[in-house]
Amino acid sequence: MLSNMAASLILQKRISTTVAKAKALRKYVEPLLTKSKNDTTHSRRTVFAYLQEKEAVKELFDEVAGKIASRPGGYTRILKTGYRLGDNAEMCVIELVDYNEDMVTTKGAAAGAKKTRRRAGATKKKAEGAAEAPKAAETDATAEESKDAE
Repeated sequence: MLSNMAASLILQKRISTTVAKAKALRKYVEPLLTKSKNDTTHSRRTVFAYLQEKEAVKELFDEVAGKIASRPGGYTRILKTGYRLGDNAEMCVIELVDYNEDMVTTKGAAAGAKKTRRRAGATKKKAEGAAEAPKAAETDATAEESKDAE
């Protein structure tokens, strides 16, 4: 079952299954994805021994390995989708991380805008309070001028 699910995941990039099967599949397929980074005859034969499907091995080494080459691990993502109607089993979608374009673009945009971390410090608050006082006086003066103009 895990061999068939792994081959389907590699070929289709995303499959829907139960959470228990997805967690088992993750442990099964991630070492295969790591082996695919090293494109040798030995690694191809090792992966084929697990998958037993030529198309999946070809897709893994040709296309998928190129996309995950720079990633140190964590090649799959499990997204919970709810409960199955018949037996109330918890369902999810397991997907290859680099193939979900929606997640990749939002992650890239967030990485571009660098967040700064601030610590709560008395010196920063005093400086902000001193800077805000003249601004508040300016806004009060402009508000009074607008009332006088009316």
